[in-house]
Amino acid sequence: MLDLPRFTAAAVQAAPVYLDPAATVDKAVALIQEAARHGAGLVVFPEVFVPGYPYWNWTMTPVQGSPWYERLYRAAVDVPGPYVDTLRAAARQAGVVLVIGVNERGRHSLGVLYNTLLVIGSDGELLGVHRKLVPTWAEKLTWTPGDGSSLRVHRTAVGPLGALACGENTNTLARFTLLAQGELVHAASYIALPVAPEDYDMAEAIALRAAAHCFEGKLFTVVSCSTISPEMVDLIAGEDQQVRKQLGRPRNALSGIFGPDGRAVTESLVDEEGIVYAEIDLGRCVQPKQMHDIVGHYNRFDVFQLHVNDRPLRPLVLPEEEA
Repeated sequence: MLDLPRFTAAAVQAAPVYLDPAATVDKAVALIQEAARHGAGLVVFPEVFVPGYPYWNWTMTPVQGSPWYERLYRAAVDVPGPYVDTLRAAARQAGVVLVIGVNERGRHSLGVLYNTLLVIGSDGELLGVHRKLVPTWAEKLTWTPGDGSSLRVHRTAVGPLGALACGENTNTLARFTLLAQGELVHAASYIALPVAPEDYDMAEAIALRAAAHCFEGKLFTVVSCSTISPEMVDLIAGEDQQVRKQLGRPRNALSGIFGPDGRAVTESLVDEEGIVYAEIDLGRCVQPKQMHDIVGHYNRFDVFQLHVNDRPLRPLVLPEEEA
């Protein structure tokens, strides 16, 4: 008899302690514990929550932003490393599956930073290290692209789980790669984006992407987005009133949980800090699949075929490693 998991999901919407990895990890641990007290079995955090997003790429010239890049690099996270160990211990002690975004420091080059999502099991095991495949727009000034080796669906206590960062959730082929591995729970991590074009409603865009993935794949999506604290505005904008106004723009963040019909399971949270909770029953994914299963009967694999290069990309392969 098929027994599909039922659990409580928690989507965290919060600001980091900007560019302070130790304090941000401490804040994450406290939020994990809070979510666990509310019965959460899955806790999802924003993109690059530790220790924050490089907003200067949007508000400064590349030359002006270069010292900020160095500051972020020095505050970034080693994987594996002590901050990851702290997050693993927190997940294990709380008994939750954890998805959290970090700036991952490149070990082989001072010019390499990755936008990375960590997937940690309820036993504290580091299950996945997904590096954002394509940094979006101005983000290319900071992050190095990842590769296909991390496009994995993980078997967890809450079911088969995949994760993508922000704009990756518009990448049809990346999403299909996860769906085709049996994904039933999708973690979508975002950052608040008040620096987008004036006609761009980030909250609406996030909800639209989540609904699309859920409806296409007949699954659940847990969306977690960061916020921008007054301390961050002071640090990034200083006395520049135009940038201060820009960073205070409304509807730049949304966190919530969406079901296999594409609709929100509960009311989403816009702009404010907090945690959104919802009960998830993966049994609700079965009947919709009978109608549209795009990784099964509702596709033509004799017509369409997706090839994914899942080999890790490396800058150097030594002769003895080829033997």
